[in-house]
Amino acid sequence: MKQLSILGSTGSIGRQCLSVVEALPDRFGVVALAAGANLEELIGQIERHHPEVVSVGDARGADELSRLLREKGIAQLPEIHHGREGMLAVGTHSQADIAVSAAVGVVGLEATYEAVKLGKTVALSNKEVLVAAGELVMAAVKKTGCELLPIDSEHNAVHQCLRGGTRGEVRRLVLTASGGPFRKTPLAMLTNVTTEQALAHPNWRMGNRITIDSATMMNKGFEVIEARWLFGMRPDQIDVVVHPQSTIHSLVEFVDGSVLAQLGPTDMRMPIQYALTYPERVASNQLALDWPKLKRLDFEKASTRRFPCLRLAREALKKGGAWPCALNAADEIAVAAFLERQLPFLGIPEVIERVLGRTPRLRFEKMEDVLTADAEARRMAREETQRLGVKAGAASTR
Repeated sequence: MKQLSILGSTGSIGRQCLSVVEALPDRFGVVALAAGANLEELIGQIERHHPEVVSVGDARGADELSRLLREKGIAQLPEIHHGREGMLAVGTHSQADIAVSAAVGVVGLEATYEAVKLGKTVALSNKEVLVAAGELVMAAVKKTGCELLPIDSEHNAVHQCLRGGTRGEVRRLVLTASGGPFRKTPLAMLTNVTTEQALAHPNWRMGNRITIDSATMMNKGFEVIEARWLFGMRPDQIDVVVHPQSTIHSLVEFVDGSVLAQLGPTDMRMPIQYALTYPERVASNQLALDWPKLKRLDFEKASTRRFPCLRLAREALKKGGAWPCALNAADEIAVAAFLERQLPFLGIPEVIERVLGRTPRLRFEKMEDVLTADAEARRMAREETQRLGVKAGAASTR
């Protein structure tokens, strides 16, 4: 039986990961869970899986969790940690065979890196790990020889397709994008997009930030950067196409012209199970593609005019160094401001571009360099967000 530690257990991916564990109880156990502030969800997970160690966002939450668990009469309480130290305790738990990196944001970066350095298998959903620190993380993967298995449906699909040939036989990777809710929206109307409209994804039910990143297609920009590191491809070998049905999750084109595609339902439990059970494939009665509904497969060019964040991501990848880290940090701040109605939708790429323009050219030697650059990019993004928000507010009162 493989033991799991899960960073981000109460988020969308974390919950679905535990659903897979519960469907395969003879294969997996859970030794450690890290959450944020959703104590109610975490308590339910503790009651079902009995982890040895848990972590929450802050000290106040840790005290509250301890109190609530005692009130429930749980005989054997887990060790309760919080903050950075807690994330590290979960990610590096000595009994964990697989560390599931599903925390949203840079909060899970350091713990995932430490898990890699220990040689643990890492099932990766957290985009920040490779976007912000891809070169450092992959150097550690090479040194320890650990498995870094993607959970994101697009990279998971590429991983599956690459089993059909050697890396030297690959011409290009093609990542598919749904196009989000604004695939056909007239460009002039994007100025007045509301948060409710941006959160109405046509195919997937995800957390707020990734849903907005899908609407701007920044998520696909991040995935291009991730694919470069995960699969050792040049940036010009990674393409993006809009595929509104989200049935083909990615394609791999080989040098002889053959193309392998991975198809599956829009259900994240499938790539999660693949990552957890790799290199095996395990039967599941829960998941299946609904073939009668599969009437057509459409593909369109991904327009950088409609989706400028895709262009910004490619520029950041090309320049390297601190730029991808700044790209991610600025996006997180700008998206949060949009969700709080402090920034217009088109202000998101504008904030990011301004922050990139202020980011110096430098290389990362250690994780502290990454965290320092992340903090500085966030500071600049807050400045730019405030400037643009004030400007937008002034324009709306004219």
